[in-house]
Amino acid sequence: MSHADGAPNRRPRVVLSVAVSIDGYLDDAGPNRLLLSNDADFDRVDQLRADSDAILIGAETLRRDNPRLLVNNAARRAARVAAGKPENPVRAIVSAKGELDPALRFWHHGGDRLVYTTDAGAERIGNSLTGLADVVSLGGAVDFATLLGELGARGIEHLMVEGGGTIHTAFLSGGLADEILMAVAPILIGDPAAPSFLGPAAYPGGPQRRMRLAEVGRVGDMALLRYLPQEEVDEDG
Repeated sequence: MSHADGAPNRRPRVVLSVAVSIDGYLDDAGPNRLLLSNDADFDRVDQLRADSDAILIGAETLRRDNPRLLVNNAARRAARVAAGKPENPVRAIVSAKGELDPALRFWHHGGDRLVYTTDAGAERIGNSLTGLADVVSLGGAVDFATLLGELGARGIEHLMVEGGGTIHTAFLSGGLADEILMAVAPILIGDPAAPSFLGPAAYPGGPQRRMRLAEVGRVGDMALLRYLPQEEVDEDG
């Protein structure tokens, strides 16, 4: 286990990648994951992974989806290796409480893995992830600016954040997201018990602040929206 030192000023560029229903949910409330994306969108996300230095998710997403977070396309993995990079990006988990199951698929596939946690979480993890991940304590609480500084110190320049909602909320409310790539599926979920893209928070500028919509696209039957949260527009923008 290591402890994050004073974070340097540099940080990676942060891209929030998310697929949502028309009514803003990430999934339904059932026990099995609802696949919002179509095949073309999954392929687009695979390219995003291949273009990233690191991928980050929260512990709840890890427990719920049991993902590997790998680049699936062999040609993209080969291109990374040819460029002097590892086959897969560094993969990071955020878990304040340290409630992590070492039997999940994530720990047994791909390359380097990181866990960002608190002092209490690191104590709970103990030696359970020895040989599986580098566990980094951020102190008494998870501070995402410090986390980004720690990633920057590792040479990470492009970070892809894949959720879930608590993590997306933390990055946007902290003013730490540079880009949102939102794929909207033609589905309505309508269940308040289902996980949503964002939760209540004090977002910078509040409802008076308008982000810049940089691009609108289409991926099969899904809309793709690209927002730049750090760039504001006026009401006529």
